[in-house]
Amino acid sequence: MESTINNYGAESIKVLEGLEAVRKRPGMYIGDTGTRGLHHLVYEVVDNSVDEAMAGFCDKIQVTIHTDESITIQDNGRGIPTDPHPYNGRPTSEVVLTVLHAGGKFGDGAYKVSGGLHGVGVSVVNALSEWLIITIARDGIEKTQRFERGVPVTDLTEGNKADWRGTRIHYMPDREIFEDVHHSLDTLKSRFRELAFLNPGLKISVHDERTNESREYFFTGGIGAFVQYIDKDRNALFDSPIVISGSINNISINAALQYNDGYQEHIYTYANLIHTIEGGTHLVGFRTALTKAINEAARTNKVLKEKEENLTGDDLKEGLTCVLSVKLSEPQFEGQTKTKLGNSEVLGAVNSLVYKELLSAFEDRPEIIRPIVEKAIRARRAREAAKKARELVRKGAMSGMTLPGKLADCSSKHAENTELYIVEGDSAGGSAKQGRDRTFQAILPLRGKILNVEKAHMDKMLANREIQTIITALGCGIGAEFDAAKLRYHKIIIMTDADVDGAHISTLLLTFFYRHMPELLSQGYLYLAQPPLYRVQYGKTINYCYTDKELRYHVDNAPDPSKVTVQRYKGLGEMNPEQLWDTTMNPENRILKQVELDDNLLADEYFDILLGDKVEPRREFIITNAHEVKNLDV
Repeated sequence: MESTINNYGAESIKVLEGLEAVRKRPGMYIGDTGTRGLHHLVYEVVDNSVDEAMAGFCDKIQVTIHTDESITIQDNGRGIPTDPHPYNGRPTSEVVLTVLHAGGKFGDGAYKVSGGLHGVGVSVVNALSEWLIITIARDGIEKTQRFERGVPVTDLTEGNKADWRGTRIHYMPDREIFEDVHHSLDTLKSRFRELAFLNPGLKISVHDERTNESREYFFTGGIGAFVQYIDKDRNALFDSPIVISGSINNISINAALQYNDGYQEHIYTYANLIHTIEGGTHLVGFRTALTKAINEAARTNKVLKEKEENLTGDDLKEGLTCVLSVKLSEPQFEGQTKTKLGNSEVLGAVNSLVYKELLSAFEDRPEIIRPIVEKAIRARRAREAAKKARELVRKGAMSGMTLPGKLADCSSKHAENTELYIVEGDSAGGSAKQGRDRTFQAILPLRGKILNVEKAHMDKMLANREIQTIITALGCGIGAEFDAAKLRYHKIIIMTDADVDGAHISTLLLTFFYRHMPELLSQGYLYLAQPPLYRVQYGKTINYCYTDKELRYHVDNAPDPSKVTVQRYKGLGEMNPEQLWDTTMNPENRILKQVELDDNLLADEYFDILLGDKVEPRREFIITNAHEVKNLDV
């Protein structure tokens, strides 16, 4: 191994182009300058360390969130080379940090397989940081260099003796670039857990100095353990997941799958450890192989009767949990988020290996084929029963037929300028209808709680009157038929009371949209309204407070607190139309929270816990998170 370590030098690092445009157009490189882009910086640095792990030279990565929101990432890999680079004679580590697309991932570099999405890596992190300090330990010597907004402000130090090996990067995201520099520990934990599952034997630890919370992720079970983790709050149809591993034409393929008694499909696909949320050729190959292998095994084991039709891919989706990971030397990404794998050769490789290994698994474990097939047949019957309901909904939603009677539509027909408030109850709906601006604001009142779609077949869901009303009002269809171009409003705003029932209704609506119209979240159409909790009057001065902290401020700063009148709003219906407009619907004053889909795995986990069948995980979740609940009126 030592000779391989020493071969990782300047000649391994290839340079493609400069850094000039990164600070001018950061969104081109990290997606956006909001929360997603902020966390993308962490992922870029961690991915470099994971590349070292995949190459066999690193087994520990430590991440620290400091109290000032700066981030430190340290690994025990080989350490970025520091010798002069042929490109400009400067230290190779400086080239990696100051030149875009400089790294061991290009040409015949140091890595055969790399996890970095576009190879932009630490150079972009450096460009978008107020400051960055890199410390490299190689051959018993530690060297350090400081950068500010991508520019080196010191030379690489001569070095001191070191008792460790690897790379440490400490950086501060630039507040001139990012809208809000606040890292979410939950978001980072989910990604690190994912990486640890996908890299068995790699230990990833994170410490949050802000709360003194620490987590460590280390798994030896690989993606089989990953599937068991995803399904931990569900009832599995057979004991242990089917695990597939192999390589075809230098494409490494690993897959694990399990079936549960739920109604949702949970598939997580990865290419070079990048979560391909839009799927791609590896997913197509997997689905084709799964359908073919199950039908063949079902016929062989006489579980599927001779006169019965073959099961389709759609029949086999319900209750499926799968993790599919492929690694290849030159991944081609496409799609809206550049996370859809496009390599055509991957489809055949995955199809061939998964089909062969599934047949072998069914031969070794013939008892698992029956529960899979029986569930698929029930799913097929439910889908057929849903066709009539779907047709009715489709006609209303997609062909411009009569809109729901309870919908108070707006006069503007330009979707990009309009918004729909989904409101809890007729009382709040009445206030909202009277208080709104009719030119661009539409109101849809719901009567009671909508169906919990986490526990319902498609036919039952489509037969639900409130869900039919929502689908028809939006006009864009659901599931595979979703068409954003036909969406009638570009802001869909959930507006509920600030109490337990309101929170429950909001969660049910979010679950429906997440499961059946995820594009509303991923494309930024979905929002939560935040009505005030209190009306505070002192003399003729009236203030609306959205938190207890604001309430205390207004009460404490009144010359005579005894003359302050506080009204607690328990429901939207308690506000008259003018108050509702002023506080919650007027674009100049209101507070809207955009619902973003940053982490599918974390969202899946939360919805399963909150609305799934198992009570114990829900109880544990409530107990664990109770201290974070604010302003909950029971």
